[in-house]
Amino acid sequence: MRYQGRLQDWNDDKGFGFVVPNGGGERAFVHIKAFERSSQRPANGQLISYELRKDARGRSNAGAIRFASTSKAQVAQKSQGPAPRLPRTSLGLVALLAATAGWMTKLFPDWAMLAVVGMSLLALIFYLSDKAAAQRGRWRTPESTLHMIALFGGWPGALLAQGLFHHKTSKRSFQQVFWATVALNILGFIALATFCRTALTSLV
Repeated sequence: MRYQGRLQDWNDDKGFGFVVPNGGGERAFVHIKAFERSSQRPANGQLISYELRKDARGRSNAGAIRFASTSKAQVAQKSQGPAPRLPRTSLGLVALLAATAGWMTKLFPDWAMLAVVGMSLLALIFYLSDKAAAQRGRWRTPESTLHMIALFGGWPGALLAQGLFHHKTSKRSFQQVFWATVALNILGFIALATFCRTALTSLV
């Protein structure tokens, strides 16, 4: 027998939460592994259908979870076309090209370009690993680690990863900190470029 209910106390980093059945009743534990294959990420308040099961200790667990049929409001919204999304992949590529141009015109030293390329590759690896861990319910990469990689020059690669893997794009708190690291890194590069140009001018 299948039930319907809404997700509650969902922890996206750890991949679990609870579901409260419609009409009231005992809530059941929900794990990311129990969802049937879907590209959609769970979130608090989402309506799901599930089978109720008991574990070895007699606790309620949700299994064979599916996202419930879309509401009329959601259908109407989809009929108007998808909401515009930030072209993260394109922005990441543009940022890498801009960094390359700055390096070729001697605005940035070699080590700065190496830092951007190296940290961007590291960002791609960490984002891919974190998404795989989220899908399998394994230990996640701390968000602070992803932000540090972005801060030290890896944000172009992070943008590529977010666009390619569709990961960490819908969590508002993460995105707020991420764009703050992007701004700080750009300001740092501007200061570095100004210093290098001044030093080069003084030598000439």
